[in-house]
Amino acid sequence: MDLNQHRTTADRPGPARRVLRAGLLAAAGLGVLGTTTVAQAVHGVAVDTDAAHTLANPGHRQAFADSFSVHQEGLVYAASARNQATAVSGGCSADDPCRSIALSFQIVTMAGTDIHLNALNLGRAVNHHCDACETLAGAYQFIVSTPRPFTLGAAAQRRLADIHRRLDALRGSTAPVSEIQHQADALAAEVTALLEAAAATAPKGPGISALAAMEPKVTVHRMFDRS
Repeated sequence: MDLNQHRTTADRPGPARRVLRAGLLAAAGLGVLGTTTVAQAVHGVAVDTDAAHTLANPGHRQAFADSFSVHQEGLVYAASARNQATAVSGGCSADDPCRSIALSFQIVTMAGTDIHLNALNLGRAVNHHCDACETLAGAYQFIVSTPRPFTLGAAAQRRLADIHRRLDALRGSTAPVSEIQHQADALAAEVTALLEAAAATAPKGPGISALAAMEPKVTVHRMFDRS
């Protein structure tokens, strides 16, 4: 398939969005290893970037990469979060096709009542002269915004680690890419539920505006591309 010919299986939001919101924003696709960080953003500005990339070709016909990163930023007034999954297959024959899968989960927590957020989440799959190849890119971005700072507790961290292990386990799966996509969606649903429950326990305290006092809101954006 030509570079410019690929099939998309999810809505494509605009390249970036700037929002002002208190609550929980969960958005949906690049890195291979997951990380957890707990830190105050420098000068109140947080910048987080994660990605997962794969390339399958005649020399390496099976390619899989996943990223599962957690960034706990504390109190911020501005934040930028970028998450991307890119999967490419190229040059394999119809008799011996390639398979390329990239999945990226990015979790960012932040606190503040007037946070200016620029969040970018991308998933792209490309088959290049690889008509019988299976190529899948899935991007999930979860951004938790609360009025007062909080950190994910030990129980939540253990549950996230378990979800990460199950995401890693998809590496050995021989299921069709449609089933891999279904399993990734199920894991993302678990993350969303966990973060929604955690955000609901964040302290509000006195002097919080009506907007900030709203119950956490969960908006899930998921970006998948499949060729």
